[in-house]
Amino acid sequence: MACVRKLILLAVVLSCGTAALCGASFLNYILFLCVLPALLLAWTDNPKGNKRICVLVLGDIGRSPRMTYHALSLARHGFFVTLAGFRESEPHRELLHHERINIQPISEFRMFKVGPRMFQYFVKVIVQAFQLFYILLKIDPLSYIILQNPPGLPSIAVTWLFCVLRRSQLIIDWHNYGYSIMSLTNGPKHPIVRIAKWYEYVFGRLSDYNFCVTNAMKDDLMVNWNIKAATLYDKPASIFRETPIEMQHKLFMNLAKEYPPFRYQSQSKCSGTEKTAFTDLTLENGAVNYNKERPALLISSTSWTEDEDFSVLLKALEEYELYIRNGAKLPSLVCVITGKGPLKEHYSRLIKEMQFKNIQICTPWLEAEDYPLLLGSADLGVCLHKSSSGLDLPMKVVDMFGCCLPVCAIKFKCLHELVKHEENGLIFEDALELAEQLKDMFTDFTSKSSKLNRFRHNLSESVQIRWDESWDQIVLPLITENCKT
Repeated sequence: MACVRKLILLAVVLSCGTAALCGASFLNYILFLCVLPALLLAWTDNPKGNKRICVLVLGDIGRSPRMTYHALSLARHGFFVTLAGFRESEPHRELLHHERINIQPISEFRMFKVGPRMFQYFVKVIVQAFQLFYILLKIDPLSYIILQNPPGLPSIAVTWLFCVLRRSQLIIDWHNYGYSIMSLTNGPKHPIVRIAKWYEYVFGRLSDYNFCVTNAMKDDLMVNWNIKAATLYDKPASIFRETPIEMQHKLFMNLAKEYPPFRYQSQSKCSGTEKTAFTDLTLENGAVNYNKERPALLISSTSWTEDEDFSVLLKALEEYELYIRNGAKLPSLVCVITGKGPLKEHYSRLIKEMQFKNIQICTPWLEAEDYPLLLGSADLGVCLHKSSSGLDLPMKVVDMFGCCLPVCAIKFKCLHELVKHEENGLIFEDALELAEQLKDMFTDFTSKSSKLNRFRHNLSESVQIRWDESWDQIVLPLITENCKT
C-alpha cells in the first residue's frame, strides 16, 4: 500500500509540474510551489511507535508555562520534544538544557501599517500560515502535535493539514477561545471576530484529541462546539513552593540593586547587619530574620492585556492609602506587578502620576527562576484576570496557591473551580471591595491569628496535586497507548 501511495503521489507531482511549466500564468507556478512541499511531505513515512512530539504555541515560549510543562513532562517520559514558538523572553533553564527538548524558534510577524485593518490581518495570517508550515516541514516525522489555542488562527488549520499529510495526530489544548479575546478590542459583531469564531468552530472539531482548563469549558465545547475534551487543570510545578527566609533575603538583595522598594529605607547603618526592606541578615552568625517594621509585600502578575483592568487595583491602593491617612493601623505596602504586554506602558504612566506616601509600586520583568521565589516570599497575591469567555482560570493563581500564597481575585463565571471564598482567599467585584479586603487581610498581618495566616495555613494543609501527577494521570495514558499502536 505504501508503494502504491508513493506512485500516486509521484504522478500528481509530475502532472502539477507539467501544468506549471506549460501554463503561461504566474499563478500556475505559485500553485505548484504550494502543492509540491505538501506532496513531498506526504511521501515520508511516519514509523509506528514514533516518540517524537511537537509542542506548538504561536506565542512567546517564556510566557507559555502550560506548554513548557507539557514539553518537560513528555521529555521526562522519554519522548523527544520539539518546542516551537516565539523567543521573546528567556525560558526556564531546565527547558534550555534538557537533552530531549529542542527549541524551534518562530519569528514573529509584525503587521505593517498599509491598507485597511482587515487587509493587514489577512496578510499576517497568510504569512504566518506559510511560515508555520515551513517550520513543521523541517521537523522529523511526529506522532503528535500538541497545539495551544489561542492563538489558533492560522495554526489550527495549518497543523491539521500537516497532520493529515504526515499521518500525525493533532491535540488541541484549549486555554480559552481566540474569538472571545479578539472581541475585547473589536467588539463581538466585528467581521474579524465572526470569522475567527467560525474558524475555531470548524477547524477545532478536526483535532484528534482535546484538553481544556476547566469543567465549564469542557461542557461548553461539548454543548456548543460538539468537541469532546478532557479537563486538564493547571497545576503548579514543583518549583512553586514557600521560599525559605534565607533565599528570600538573597532575592531581595538582588532586586534591591535595581528596584528601590526592596532597599532598606533608613539612613542609619547597622554594622554587622545586611538589610533589605523586608529582612535582616546578621553577618556574624548568618541568621536571617524579618524586619520588625517591614512593609507588606503584595504581588500581581499580568500579561497587560484587555482582560485585566489594573485600574481596579490602582483605585483600591488609593483607598488603602486613605485608610492609613485617616488613622488605620495598617502596614505600608510594596506592590510588585510582574509581566510583559501591550498595555504595560499605559499603566506605567498612570502609576508614575500617582502620589503615594505609604505605597510603593514597581513593575519588573523577572527571570523564570526568580518569579516562583518572589511568589513564595510575598504576603498576598491579587488577580485581576476576568477571562474573555468566562471559561478559563488564571494560572497565576494556581502558581500562587502552589507557594501557599492567599489571593484576592476578581469575580467571574467559573472562578469557584479554583478560589474558595473565605478559605484560600477572597473574591471581589470592584475596587472598593478589594480595598476593604486589603485592609482586612493586612490588619495585624504578621500575627499568627490573622486572616492572612489562616488562609496560608489552609493552603499548606490542603493536598495540592502538582502538574506532574495530574499530567501523568490524564495525558500520559492517551499518548503512550497511541504511540504503541
